[in-house]
Amino acid sequence: MDDINTTSNEITNENVNFETRINLTPLLEHVNTIKKEIETVIVGQHKMVDQLLVAILSNGHVLLEGVPGVAKTITAKLLAKTLNIDFSRIQFTPDLMPSDILGTSIFNLKNSEFEFKKGPIFSNLILIDEINRAPAKTQAALFEVMEERQITIDGSAYQLEAPFLVIATQNPVEQEGTYRLPEAQLDRFLFKITIDYPKLNEEILIIQREHSLQDHGKLDAIKTILSGEEIKGYQALVKQIRVEQNLLEYIARIVVNTRENAFLYLGASPRASIAILNASKGFAAIRGRDFVTPEDIKEAAIPVLQHRVIVAPEREMEGITSSEIIKQIIETVEIPR
Repeated sequence: MDDINTTSNEITNENVNFETRINLTPLLEHVNTIKKEIETVIVGQHKMVDQLLVAILSNGHVLLEGVPGVAKTITAKLLAKTLNIDFSRIQFTPDLMPSDILGTSIFNLKNSEFEFKKGPIFSNLILIDEINRAPAKTQAALFEVMEERQITIDGSAYQLEAPFLVIATQNPVEQEGTYRLPEAQLDRFLFKITIDYPKLNEEILIIQREHSLQDHGKLDAIKTILSGEEIKGYQALVKQIRVEQNLLEYIARIVVNTRENAFLYLGASPRASIAILNASKGFAAIRGRDFVTPEDIKEAAIPVLQHRVIVAPEREMEGITSSEIIKQIIETVEIPR
């Protein structure tokens, strides 16, 4: 009888002391440290910070949308400060040309040859401020670099050094002097993150912190946490996160449902399915798990899909948004057991 009880206890202990197959402890420590550094300046916006970190781990680009003054640009700069990688900021304007971003060939009188002078896009983390202010020709210059991490100029291809991430901001309200981003470009962003106004208690804390700063800069005390090599290592680690077959089917059902939904004029492409897969792995990783759950997929679905679908005109006139429709789709698709 004692032997049976001993065996039962051993089985129970094995179940209780289950350990992850992938060591995520260093990743979690770095993620939590970066969060603490950002929170010394940014009040609230915890969801946005999580999504930005997941985008880095998933090797995806981010579109930050919000009215002026809700800390879009400062958040991107703070994130860049915590990473020991090259950082470039490009202010998009209506007169910006593709060569202003990518670079241009200049004739060298000394050797009578053309030399390529790299533009600001040749960096690791790129902040594009007000991305919707540049015309279509300039927007098109980003297509190749965002998807393939390379630039082709004058018949020569230039590979960009990894990690390479774009964080772009745009104002959804002001329309004068702006250009609508083409669907092909929107599809290259892993996430579209919508930033709302802070709550009253958060607004008070923002004012208090600004008052206490006096002559000190917001970024002065921010510490560097991660190197480029560590980021690449964590990106490779996140790819190993386990996803069960029924969850892969769950992702596919959600995306296919966007193509069959009467409220949507345009559904999501297979690239969206892959984006949800990669993002859900990132969410699992920052939660300390080496396996994906349906909750990770739900958390990834809205920021991945809301900019990849187009609401039917009659529904848009009724004030229905893409995120609301995606929420309804998630609620109707059966969760795998």
